[in-house]
Amino acid sequence: MTTDRASSKRLHTILGAGGAVARELTRELLAAGESVRLVSRRQTSQAGVAESKNANVSDYAQALEAVSGSAIVYLCVGLKYDIKIWRELWPKIMQNTIEACKAHNARLVFFDNVYMYGRVNGPMSEETPYNPCSKKGELRAQIATRLMEEVRAGNLTAMIARAADFYGPACATSILNLLVIDRLAVGKKAWWLGSTRTKHSFTFTPDIGKALVRLALEDQAYQQIWHLPTAQPAPTGREWLDLCAEATGKMPRHLILSGPIVKFMGLFDSNVREIYEMLYQNNEDYIFNSSKIERAFGINATPVREGIAQVVAPVHSTRTSRSR
Repeated sequence: MTTDRASSKRLHTILGAGGAVARELTRELLAAGESVRLVSRRQTSQAGVAESKNANVSDYAQALEAVSGSAIVYLCVGLKYDIKIWRELWPKIMQNTIEACKAHNARLVFFDNVYMYGRVNGPMSEETPYNPCSKKGELRAQIATRLMEEVRAGNLTAMIARAADFYGPACATSILNLLVIDRLAVGKKAWWLGSTRTKHSFTFTPDIGKALVRLALEDQAYQQIWHLPTAQPAPTGREWLDLCAEATGKMPRHLILSGPIVKFMGLFDSNVREIYEMLYQNNEDYIFNSSKIERAFGINATPVREGIAQVVAPVHSTRTSRSR
């Protein structure tokens, strides 16, 4: 059972508070009556939070100060999509966060992705071995392994909570939002990365926020890895395009961004260039299994059609208000 729910408010600190996942996490923590501190490189605020701080957690002194007084820390940092920056900063950020949590006796929840699994024949689960086939995957395997080494040594109370590629309301970094839903909503062709015939899981950001809070408040959830609730079965790319087109009231017109196209576009855009090595995730089935959390806590994912509708609604609202 959840412990300490009736006690005085604990301080929950979110490191990397500027993104969509952190926004959903903050909303859920506040709804649960918890005290929240937001920490980011740029000033971030959200109604109801106890405190907002600027800090660069790649600097240990700043990380130590950011974590001070926290009961639970969420590592949700998002860096520029550049392997050089990742190599420079991610090991520092992970090590500093670990040491700061140890110094302040805080629990740590690391929000992670699936790059470390590499190519997987079948669904990805918490038991899937790390077999990265990309530079970014190698780095993610490194920092995840570093964290779990501290857990196994008994030095830290922590967990890893992973999501698939994600989408959700006002999610500015989601490929599904940016390349499909947003483009269809304004009458443009959708862009789909890789094959439309393969299956691809996406995790809904409000589900991420709800699940992270539930896990963080459960003692038995720590010292292990969790996959966050993600709708099953995984639709194919073509099915995603059809569902998004239906929700936006448009025809499912689309352009496939194949490997050669992405490589060419990468000559002019560094963000696109960084995507190229990850295209295997879009050309092969990418199926994310979250049955462990569903069995343990009865947490179910939002159905895909419902999730898309929640993303599309504010997009339509914005277009309507602008046209007046």
